[in-house]
Amino acid sequence: MSKTIHGKVARILNSRELALNIGTTDGVKEGMLFDVLDPKGEDIRDPDTNEILGSLQRPKVRVKIVSVQEKLSVASTYKSTEVNIGGAGDFAGLGRISSMLMPPKYVKRYETLKTTEQTWEDLDEDMSYVKTGDPVVLAREVQDSPQL
Repeated sequence: MSKTIHGKVARILNSRELALNIGTTDGVKEGMLFDVLDPKGEDIRDPDTNEILGSLQRPKVRVKIVSVQEKLSVASTYKSTEVNIGGAGDFAGLGRISSMLMPPKYVKRYETLKTTEQTWEDLDEDMSYVKTGDPVVLAREVQDSPQL
């Protein structure tokens, strides 16, 4: 079993990329997955005594390492969905006949980071804000592909 790698968000680069304060000297490799955590966590209390049993750290977003230096790594969101930006391809919207006749056109949309901090580009989303200094923790190591 490998050791857990902990670090922090050093800078928010854009709507999909973060710089982390951990790198190869900490054991980080391209392809590793990290969770950006809520630094406050959430206390879990005993329902009978109201005693705090412990605290759980809640993940905000999961990111994938795309480049690594000695003391720095860049991580990016990687989850995506296919979205139709073309024709309807069905008859649900009878008022838009032209869109029914056009073929569907699918594009890949990637999950973005949510932040109140200045980034290199504006963000559309306003939930799960990521901040410089947020803790990160290794979520999954890279699986080596079998050699052929």
